[in-house]
Amino acid sequence: MEFGLWTYLLTITVLTLTPGVDTLLIVRNTARGGWKDGAFSSVGICSGLFVHASVSALGISLILLQTAWAFSALKLAGACYLIWLGITSFRKALQRRSQPDVTHLISPQPFRAARSLREGLLSNVLNPKTVIFYMAFLPQFIDPNQSALTQSLFLAFLHFVIAMVWQCTLAAIVVYAKSAMGHPSISRFFDSVTGFLLVGLGLKLALDK
Repeated sequence: MEFGLWTYLLTITVLTLTPGVDTLLIVRNTARGGWKDGAFSSVGICSGLFVHASVSALGISLILLQTAWAFSALKLAGACYLIWLGITSFRKALQRRSQPDVTHLISPQPFRAARSLREGLLSNVLNPKTVIFYMAFLPQFIDPNQSALTQSLFLAFLHFVIAMVWQCTLAAIVVYAKSAMGHPSISRFFDSVTGFLLVGLGLKLALDK
């Protein structure tokens, strides 16, 4: 069991460090509202892991995966949400471009914890790839003689800790990069690139069979 736990931790760490939707959202929101925005977005993202773990343990994921229309609905909802996030990033980039360049530093937008938590949670919960991963991966580390829900939540907690550490570190790196380069074009660059990638991921998710 100990060997299996280390295997789980290694796999989860690699998964967490692999760039994806979560990484883009942390970069986007940190560029928008500073480190707190990125950190609270990370709390929302990582809280979604407990939802997936519970759903996996209760077997709802299996029903979802076997019901074509339900899985398609989840996939389209997630795709639409990613596209919406990307479009809002594009809009911010255009707004920044229309601002005069008399200032050399752009102050972050007002931080709203509820907004950051909501965006992070929805981004994770509406990601069908996370549903598939938890449904296929977690059962390999579950002892059938003990509570599946308790074990799943414990494994999700380990994932939560690893992901929070990495994503908060990433947010700090983004803040440092912006302050080190300190020019309005940097904010426009973050918004434009993350907007493009989020829309692209959303379209890819919607079109995936």
